[in-house]
Amino acid sequence: MADEVKLYGFPGSPYVSRVTTALKLKGINYEFVVEDLGNKSADLLKYNPVYKKVPVLVHNGKPISESLLIVEYIDDVWKGVPVLPQDAYEKAQARFWAKFIDDKCMPAIFKAIGSHGQEQAVAEAHEQLQFLENELNVKGKKFFGGDNINLVDIAATFIAYWLGAAEEALGITVLSKDKFPKITEWCGNYINCQAVKGDLLPREALVAFFKKRFGNA
Repeated sequence: MADEVKLYGFPGSPYVSRVTTALKLKGINYEFVVEDLGNKSADLLKYNPVYKKVPVLVHNGKPISESLLIVEYIDDVWKGVPVLPQDAYEKAQARFWAKFIDDKCMPAIFKAIGSHGQEQAVAEAHEQLQFLENELNVKGKKFFGGDNINLVDIAATFIAYWLGAAEEALGITVLSKDKFPKITEWCGNYINCQAVKGDLLPREALVAFFKKRFGNA
């Protein structure tokens, strides 16, 4: 009996993109259920009653919430291209950096965007991004995962694509090529991965979204 896989999400969400990338890496067929975030479906509220947000993966009727947890679940259930390293230490390191991105990096970046590039907020974002720049230098590879993308690359999806659209929309610079050459190079490598680029919303649509979301702030 074939697996039934549904993904409840919203097109254009970087957190949903994390999950679609993992599903495509594994070659998993799935149904994408589009959610109206202003009028959430009964299914979404049933499957994720705690946070009431996307993404939610439903595998044979069983729901899994939170994007990075879903990515790890996908890696555990389906073999093929690995998302997490097999070595225990390397796996722990990947989880560490993925958590760092969500807990430290993303809030600082959102603050820089929300402040329209206010100097102190950008400096705080730079402080966090420098850790990622250093990590890529240590790796000396195309991706945080080495020669292939892994959990850390997937966690940093927003930085790879969405951040540039926000910068264009607001006329600010958070991630400069001069200051962060390795991250800038990584961004190009990541968004050109076969498992990533097919599901990316057109850049002009993201620019329009950020103008509407933050333009009058």
